[in-house]
Amino acid sequence: MAPHLRLAHTADLEPAELRSVRALLNDAFDGDFSEGDWDHGLGGMHVLLHDDAGLAAHGAVVMRRVRHRGRWLRTGYAEAVAVRADVRRTGLGGRVMAELERVIDRAYDLGALSASDEGALLYTARGWQRWSGQVHVLSPDGIVRLPEEEGGVYVRPALAGPLDPAHDLVLDWRDGDVT
Repeated sequence: MAPHLRLAHTADLEPAELRSVRALLNDAFDGDFSEGDWDHGLGGMHVLLHDDAGLAAHGAVVMRRVRHRGRWLRTGYAEAVAVRADVRRTGLGGRVMAELERVIDRAYDLGALSASDEGALLYTARGWQRWSGQVHVLSPDGIVRLPEEEGGVYVRPALAGPLDPAHDLVLDWRDGDVT
């Protein structure tokens, strides 16, 4: 069977589907996908790709706010993107990202994500741009620079138009890893 794609909000996923997604993420990230990471991928739209063996790939887009040049942009933040080990490098990650990008491009001012070095290859091949400017977060203590995150944030200027790296990105606060 050709992989079957499904787009659904978190609220429309059955508990068994959520368990399958969580298991895929645990396997794909070698057990290094924390409860905080899991929480960040909930509450938005999920792309699930199933094949004969079950869930083959997943990605989610959740809404965040990112300030750039004094304007808070409605941002589709890509989270929890993973492909099962036995079907990696077969185009499934690209199919997941194409659907996430469709949602981002039509519903958000900006697309953003934080990528590992390995994951960055997929995103840059799809036109995502590594953010070369400063990255900050609006923390409970005010705006704090995140130099350790700089170079790992990628953007997709959807409706917002071009971004200027001379001006920083300020991400909204969330518990756990803020990017």
